[in-house]
Amino acid sequence: MPQQSALEQKLSQFDARLAFGSEETLPQFEALTPADFAAGFERAIALHAAEVEAIAADPAEPDFDNTILAMERAGRPLGRVASLFYALAGAHTNDELQSVEREVSPKLSRHSSRITLNADLFARIDAVFEKRVALGLSGEALRLLERTHAGFVRSGAKLEGAARERLADINARLAELGTAFSQNVLHDERSFARPVDEADLAGLPGFLVSSMRDAGEERGTGGPVVTLSRSVIVPFLTFCPNAALREELFSAWTRRGEMDPAHDNRPIIAEMLSLRAEKARLLGFASFAHYKLDDTMAKTPAHVEALLTRVWDKAREAALQDAETLRALAAASGDNAPFTAADWRYWSERRRHAEFAIDESALKSYFTLDRMIDAAFDVANRLFGLRFEPLPGLTAWHPDARAWRVLDADGAPRGLFVGDYFARSSKRSGAWMSALRSQHGIDGGQLPVIYNVCNFAKPARGEPALLSVDDARTLFHEFGHALHGLLSDVTYPSLAGTAVSRDFVELPSQLFEHWLDVPAILERHALHAVTGEPLPEAEAEKLKAARTYDAGFNTVEYTSSALVDLLFHQEGEAPADPMAREREILDRLGMPAEMVMRHRSPHFAHVFSGDGYSAGYYSYMWSEVLDADAFEAFEEAGDPFHPETAKRLRDFVYSAGNSRDPAELYERFRGRQPDPDAMMRKRGFAA
Repeated sequence: MPQQSALEQKLSQFDARLAFGSEETLPQFEALTPADFAAGFERAIALHAAEVEAIAADPAEPDFDNTILAMERAGRPLGRVASLFYALAGAHTNDELQSVEREVSPKLSRHSSRITLNADLFARIDAVFEKRVALGLSGEALRLLERTHAGFVRSGAKLEGAARERLADINARLAELGTAFSQNVLHDERSFARPVDEADLAGLPGFLVSSMRDAGEERGTGGPVVTLSRSVIVPFLTFCPNAALREELFSAWTRRGEMDPAHDNRPIIAEMLSLRAEKARLLGFASFAHYKLDDTMAKTPAHVEALLTRVWDKAREAALQDAETLRALAAASGDNAPFTAADWRYWSERRRHAEFAIDESALKSYFTLDRMIDAAFDVANRLFGLRFEPLPGLTAWHPDARAWRVLDADGAPRGLFVGDYFARSSKRSGAWMSALRSQHGIDGGQLPVIYNVCNFAKPARGEPALLSVDDARTLFHEFGHALHGLLSDVTYPSLAGTAVSRDFVELPSQLFEHWLDVPAILERHALHAVTGEPLPEAEAEKLKAARTYDAGFNTVEYTSSALVDLLFHQEGEAPADPMAREREILDRLGMPAEMVMRHRSPHFAHVFSGDGYSAGYYSYMWSEVLDADAFEAFEEAGDPFHPETAKRLRDFVYSAGNSRDPAELYERFRGRQPDPDAMMRKRGFAA
């Protein structure tokens, strides 16, 4: 047997470190280097390309097994390298990993284009698709065939000549730009740290001061700082009595992605919108929004705009009334300066305290991170019978990340769950779920390894991590996504877990948020960090009463972002000056002067860090129609853990992946299509 070269030996060692080994191990993240990943990607891409070429050149008549199933089996080494690399790139990155990310993103795009634009391969897929009725396939196999064929067509398989090459060039350039956009936002977030004098700490709650001191220690400033991490900047804007300081920091927070000329995302946005519009034209669509929405539950931009506009009108009216109330409250307190967007959170918190006697700072003592994790696990157990057992000896990519063994009701292994909850400078902002390994049932199958990443403020050593109610809701939201991956029970990898349309994928996550408010869960898990006493019933009632407080503000923040995203992409020609177009859209909507978009375009990562939520940020509201209606099924049954309803929820939502059309899955769960007024009721707006 010929001796392995030094590179081959190194790659073999890399493969060993990537491996999961048993069902209760994780890859050796600490031993994986950026150089290893660069070489690993090169080899894995080449291996996948060879597998695909063999399928395309197969002399046998095309059938499901030798074409569609063969494609499902192909690319496993590449999938393994990519899943681990992007876990690190999001949760614990560095300059070297970012360099690899910039280098590999266009390579992966071109590799994907070579597959979807492979004429011989598509001819085989098309041949199987044309005889699909006669094949006698199972429902899931037919769904895979249909989704595979549609995916190739939507990726340009029917294009000819120069159009094919142009599409590949566009996709590669979009991949480069999306990576640059994301890294520019992270640069602004990592590099910003505003020192705060001790005198300006007056009036701030202890948990926030502790987080600011920890952030200063991490950055070596020798004192407390405000960073642009949401877990620091939002409570600072909520509690800081210094209006000038609030204005300064609010400006920095809302200008991420445009503060540094070397990391300015505005030119990137313009180029991306132009390329997306061109891509849509190549594929025969009126606009990029028409292209993206054609393959969703919403189907058309008109349907999306109708939903958003209906909500916008009621939310804007409520927000304008609230702005007048807050302006009057500030004036009555002696603050006669013009009321601005930087002031909203501060005066809104004071109003909430006055009207509901809710003290956000005191309330956090009842929402400790560990108990909220246990609460999420408890809900999963009551609904689906799952058990979570800690694996303290299992190490992931950072010491803060911890792991649990997941067992089904009968004790059978269900997978692994990893939670990485604290903010740090090596982690991108936001919260998300993803998979180190997804479930499937072919060739013996495999169990999923799912992870959640959040950005909660890390407490001082020895102190419990305290969450706001919004933080706790974020934890439940992301854990809902995690359950979608953990409970996946399908045969084919491409249909597993969260591989569903964007406007359905948020249903499991947003629905799971509802159980945070269930009295039985609060009584058991909302316990005081020091005394262990449960959240007083009166406080729980106040939280319930305040559930829709500031609904106008929250809805206008979100809906303005969703409408800007939609209208950016709804026209056949991209705007020459996207920032001017953003202002024009907001002016036409009548955006309240006291508010800004939740995500201004230069840091709108959902839309510009990739194509995932482009022309799709509306998905959260579309899914909210579903989640509000879905939870009403439990209310109608008179039990938030009603066994029969929970079984249908597991079978047709959390476990079903993309095995059937989302509308069919929802109807099988609910017995009917969703009531669109359920979402309006949830938000406290008259239908």
